[in-house]
Amino acid sequence: MFTGIIEGFGKVIELKSDRENLHITLESKLTRELKIDQSLAHNGVCLTVVDIKGNQYLVTAVQETLLKSNLGDLKLGDFINLERAMKINGRLDGHIVQGHVDQIGKCIGVENKDGSWIYEFEYASDPGNITIEKGSITINGVSLTVINSRINAFSVAIIPYTYKHTNFNLIKVGDIVNLEFDMIGKYIKKIQSVFSNS
Repeated sequence: MFTGIIEGFGKVIELKSDRENLHITLESKLTRELKIDQSLAHNGVCLTVVDIKGNQYLVTAVQETLLKSNLGDLKLGDFINLERAMKINGRLDGHIVQGHVDQIGKCIGVENKDGSWIYEFEYASDPGNITIEKGSITINGVSLTVINSRINAFSVAIIPYTYKHTNFNLIKVGDIVNLEFDMIGKYIKKIQSVFSNS
């Protein structure tokens, strides 16, 4: 379980395909605090640390993860948002994030608002995935508040701190991002569909 508050970056050092899996080696300042078997969110995708060497560590993404996220598009030198699992006795500063990406989205607009930025995203229609005005959304692992919610599209406002301390400063129009929709909203939508079909 995560909160969507990014702790640091991971730099992609090596990518190695192994049948349908992708082994990803990253370098990060967080590495010294990691341990093997630990869950760590990578651009919002929960992956298990399987090896650690110095300031580098290794994770593996299976085909299902590669199909539903942007991890299959990684290149050497890319920077990934990282968050360790939340502590039970810690503050929930973002919102409840599972690290299970629902689908990808595409950046269709970036507007500089003289001190902040408005990013607009679109996503493919899925009856279980919705946004609501002032609701929560996770983009590349970052907990954000939805503005301008529309069918299959929405916007978010990015403050300078978030812009500097996440990979939002690298996102441009046309880029693909990972989306995890609000867990409570998904459950409500599922319950509605069950009762409407019965």
